[in-house]
Amino acid sequence: MTDETNDPVPEEMPLLSDMELAALMASRICHDLISPIGAIANGLEVLSTDSDEEMRQVALQLIENSARQASAKLQFARLAFGAAGYAGADMPLDEARDLAEKLLKDDARVTLRWEASNAQRPKAEVKLALNLLLIAHSCIPRGGEIMVRTEDADLVLTARGKRAALPERTASVLTGAVLADEIDAHKVQPYYTLRLLEETGFELEIAQGEDEVVITARKVA
Repeated sequence: MTDETNDPVPEEMPLLSDMELAALMASRICHDLISPIGAIANGLEVLSTDSDEEMRQVALQLIENSARQASAKLQFARLAFGAAGYAGADMPLDEARDLAEKLLKDDARVTLRWEASNAQRPKAEVKLALNLLLIAHSCIPRGGEIMVRTEDADLVLTARGKRAALPERTASVLTGAVLADEIDAHKVQPYYTLRLLEETGFELEIAQGEDEVVITARKVA
């Protein structure tokens, strides 16, 4: 890998109020669910109006696939963004792996390699891992591979693929180059990741290489 940048994310950035953050996170979740739920509605409409057996089978397959995708996204969001219940303050990191595998199951362009140890982690750190995964996924819009590993307490995610790069709008949030009133439903997830970094005592480093982005969350507190 050829490093082009290896800059830590700034420690300070404008903060949204809790109400603003909650509203934008709700918008983000709704945005993620619109497509599969809309597809389910379309499939049900075909079943109610079309008597052609072949079309009905296609509609049933569409409903099945879309329901699975909606369920995977909801389960992922419940832990990544929400307050999913779990006995005790810690949980196994493999909980994040299972949710990540379900989320990416229908994306044939992306391969997930999960090599992180299954250590017990505070729930907020597991949430951080899931949010870092979303950022890594956004770096390979043409497809590729996401590798997740741990180095002691550190989380390291590598996104490899053709022209892999951190999206400009994500970079603007992570580097502090965006104002609070510029954060919308598309930018709120990386902003939420910064809040998780602050809560868990991690610092974020992004290294851009040729067809590769390495995202490292280092434990500093």
